[in-house]
Amino acid sequence: MQPYKNSFRHVMKATSLFGGVQVFNILISIVRSKFIALFIGPTGMGIASLFNTTLNVVDAVTNLGLNRSAVKDISYAKENYKANKVARTIHVLKRLVWFTAVIGAVLMMIMSPWLSEIAFESKEYTVSFIWLSLALLFKQFTHSNLAILQGLQKLVNLAKANLVGNTVGLIITVPLYYFFRIEAIIPAIIIASLISFVITLYYTNKTKVEKVSLTNKEAFSEGKEMIHLGVTLSVSSVITLIAAYVIQIYISNEGGVDSVGYYNAGMMILNTYVGLVFNAMSTDYFPRLSAVSNAIEKIRNIVFEQAYVAVLIIVPIIVIFVAFAPFFITLLYSQEFTPTVQFVSWGILGMLFKAVSFSLGYIIIAKGDSKIFIKTAIGFNSILVVMNIIGYTYWGLEGLGISYFIYFIIHFIVIWLITYYRYNFTFRKEFYYIFGISIVLCTLSFLLSFVEDDVLKYISLSVMILISSIFSVYNIDEKIAIRDLIQNFFRRKK
Repeated sequence: MQPYKNSFRHVMKATSLFGGVQVFNILISIVRSKFIALFIGPTGMGIASLFNTTLNVVDAVTNLGLNRSAVKDISYAKENYKANKVARTIHVLKRLVWFTAVIGAVLMMIMSPWLSEIAFESKEYTVSFIWLSLALLFKQFTHSNLAILQGLQKLVNLAKANLVGNTVGLIITVPLYYFFRIEAIIPAIIIASLISFVITLYYTNKTKVEKVSLTNKEAFSEGKEMIHLGVTLSVSSVITLIAAYVIQIYISNEGGVDSVGYYNAGMMILNTYVGLVFNAMSTDYFPRLSAVSNAIEKIRNIVFEQAYVAVLIIVPIIVIFVAFAPFFITLLYSQEFTPTVQFVSWGILGMLFKAVSFSLGYIIIAKGDSKIFIKTAIGFNSILVVMNIIGYTYWGLEGLGISYFIYFIIHFIVIWLITYYRYNFTFRKEFYYIFGISIVLCTLSFLLSFVEDDVLKYISLSVMILISSIFSVYNIDEKIAIRDLIQNFFRRKK
């Protein structure tokens, strides 16, 4: 049993490390979002969202997905080969990223008039998009640095890079919004990307890697597999970003830029504040899964542990957000953003299903199954766009939340079927027991949020928060023996 417990403890240790970083980053994000919402309002946030979404689309189109495929190759080389192979893989990545970053920046400058026309139905922001090409350059270099740290599983340095980068970014960009308001959007994006690059470069350089002589021809020859998987991942990212872009443009055309601001505020809560569980886990999870991608039994163990912990951690978070969604949205943004409440209240229920499909989906990437990955990316995003458009057209922001909730259920079912029939993956029975109870807890909490009597509603929801927290802590303790860890910690201190 000890190796079994140690494995679960490794998952919790990595999650705690990056969960702590994510919580700190979220606190920074809360402060940043609060000030930005006050300084530039929903309209300014809508404009900033369109700039950032466009930047992300161009980045995804031009980076060849190297920031993700490299993690797989570096971690696999670390697990199965000698140090020289690891160093060579890292240098191949660095050489390839120079090409993708420069080409991406040049393309963005050339396409700036069209990008402005697509995003804002005007060429007014052409110069702004030219300046954003600098942010694209720094962004791709930053991704390669983070990929190296993640692939080598240098978790502490990776955590520090994220922590320091966000802190410095906050200190510098918030005053810009205070003094220059909407005019600060472009400078803030560029400066934040430059800060991230410098800091990640510093921590990457602290990791000693053998020097390798490598020509451009050798880099492209040896990096073929990395590029192939990367392009697949890149296409998937582009499809996802385009889907998000289409949804935002549709909302902008139908409801105005303010509605885009409400939508993005809700997505920030779902993907960043609640999604911290996924971000924290994926940092350690993907490299570990990639390293054993050819051993199905090891994959089953790692995925089971990941999904088990993800579900137990996210259940109390969902219940808390369901109970106090209006308060959190006002705290995180301002009173102006109350229309976001209905969207978040529905959408957050889907996070429970996302926790499982998230864990399962990484099997496809770790296996390098390009065809299935592309097909699922196209299929899922097509479904999401159609469902979101229908939901928003007939029921507004609440309809968007309902469509996201249904989408995550569909996503979970399809991914489960794919991994079962294609890779012979199965969960242990105890996982379904935990997952079933989690669904009941979240559903009951959601229904209680509609109780009209405020006193009764919040007493009932407080009880649900307590029950869900006890449920999660008890079941996590069954796997990692929390009390033993605490006792060992104090023994070491003595």
